[in-house]
Amino acid sequence: MDIVRILKNILIWFFIIAPMFLFAHGVPTGDQGYIQEINGVNFIPFMYLGAKHMVTGYDHLLFLVGVIFFLYRLKDIGIYVSLFAVGHSSTLLLGVFADIHINAFIIDAIIGLSVVYKALDNLGAFQQWFGVQPNTKISTFIFGLFHGFGLAAKIIEFELDTNGLFTNLIAFNIGVEVGQLLSLSAILILISYWRKRSSFLIYAYSANVILMTMGFMLTGYQLFGFFNS
Repeated sequence: MDIVRILKNILIWFFIIAPMFLFAHGVPTGDQGYIQEINGVNFIPFMYLGAKHMVTGYDHLLFLVGVIFFLYRLKDIGIYVSLFAVGHSSTLLLGVFADIHINAFIIDAIIGLSVVYKALDNLGAFQQWFGVQPNTKISTFIFGLFHGFGLAAKIIEFELDTNGLFTNLIAFNIGVEVGQLLSLSAILILISYWRKRSSFLIYAYSANVILMTMGFMLTGYQLFGFFNS
């Protein structure tokens, strides 16, 4: 199938289903009830919830797609993904234990802007517009911090039992990394396959424009939710 048709289909379906998920972004209702009812150490359940959140966390995945889009060496991919992981793991723990309350809509809007930023970076917009190139490693780490606060904001809402909280959060964090690894592996397989085709360089620009559009959509929906909450 032509890659342009694939990209168009992805964008069309995103516009159709995004409204249903963007306002309900976070932990599903069934999982919320389970989290709030249990107490003590529950390592495996929290690890599963962390993995599930990352695999279904379209905002996190879109950012990672942008990060690895033009990275060809596994070493470079590992460095950037590790910086992102350190960032979101740190603020996830800090946000919950320090009870840092940040409006979830605002954090998710910033996460949407992180997708926009990375797409613009891939398009070379900062060089063209301002004549400067932001440090991509530092920006990946910084946006990782915001993604972590987004995860923390969801968990704080549940007012978890403090008994076993640290261990459960570690388990959740491990699950997030496992989910990220699984998702990233699937994305890498698809991108690696695409890179072998001549259409990659032809439509890489269009793909990042689509990525940027999705980022703006995420930001817009979250700001709409903020002003109407």
